[in-house]
Amino acid sequence: MQEFFTPVSKTVLAHREMLPEHVLGKQLQIYTQRTGFPEIDLCKIVILGVREARSSENFNGTYPSFDSVRKSFYSLYAGNWQHQIADLGDIAAGDTVEDTYFALKTVVSEFFSKKIIPIVLGGSQDLVYPLYRAYDGLSKMINYVNIDSKFDIGNADAPISNTSYVGKMVVDKPYNLFNYSNIGYQSYYNSSEEIALLEKLYFEAYRLGEIVNDLSIVEPILRDADLITLDVSAIKSTELSYINSNSPNGLDGREVCAISRYSGISNKVSVFGVFEINDFNASQSASMLIAQVLWYFIEGVNYRIDDGDLSSETDFKNYQVPVDNEVLLFKKSLKTQRWWIEIPFISEMNNKLKRHTLLPCTYQDYESACNQEIPERWFKARRKNEI
Repeated sequence: MQEFFTPVSKTVLAHREMLPEHVLGKQLQIYTQRTGFPEIDLCKIVILGVREARSSENFNGTYPSFDSVRKSFYSLYAGNWQHQIADLGDIAAGDTVEDTYFALKTVVSEFFSKKIIPIVLGGSQDLVYPLYRAYDGLSKMINYVNIDSKFDIGNADAPISNTSYVGKMVVDKPYNLFNYSNIGYQSYYNSSEEIALLEKLYFEAYRLGEIVNDLSIVEPILRDADLITLDVSAIKSTELSYINSNSPNGLDGREVCAISRYSGISNKVSVFGVFEINDFNASQSASMLIAQVLWYFIEGVNYRIDDGDLSSETDFKNYQVPVDNEVLLFKKSLKTQRWWIEIPFISEMNNKLKRHTLLPCTYQDYESACNQEIPERWFKARRKNEI
């Protein structure tokens, strides 16, 4: 694995030496030229950068640098964390974009085998595609959540780019994508055709206004995710500085950090990525916000709680709610107070779908069912199961 990585830069390491003793930069295992590649078998989380941007529609010949984000992250203090963390440096851009994809897919597949959660810092967001392909060897369907102002479905017949990689995930074999959810989209950035396609495929999309009004609605979506990525353009420009974003509307710092913590708490999330990172040297606030996003994700991972056996009556309480011709079965964890709703499993379907027969939901979904309203997420999940 080491052959795919380049060490953390000497500039970052020199900055690290000037930091106080107990900050994260002094606690991490770090890949340096002097100490070599760290032993990661006992790590729960690894951080890596991918310096690739050639498939971006706005590629200008420069490659991203993550030095400023690392400097900010290293300067933070850890919470009451139990898990070991390593910074493995960067995967440099290969001779071709496909070479970079191969390297990223290979190392992430290795992390899966070691039950390590990678946090990926990336340039163009088409790098999500090799992350998705890393799940091919796990023989299961996956849920992908994209925190983005755009859907990035694009034209699946055209060469892959940072605006069309989701379309490739949908049409390319092997078909491992069970659900795609977008959090924070803004209608004027997405064509009516893309919005209609999302509905046709029974995928989920939550407008920025919905999220801002009630941030808690994203928790069940993130709880059921395997792969979560954040496009920094989903954050409004005043939070990142106008140099790094041109969107006056978007998530603010508090909201994106809360979403990141929800992502970490999810017991299923196995990859978290932040993409479309430019060189933030000119904006210390931008690099610090991304560093805090990483901090909150790690904080969430350290506070993961096993809800117990979903079939156990001692761990869960069941509620049956008749709605129209259906009887909806809700389950509430007695340990965490989190809710699930059962989706009837279609027995002749591919067994990779079996894990999706229980869908995370909210107490409000239960209340809606009691008022004779079938939750929309339940309906979409069942329709995907039947197709």
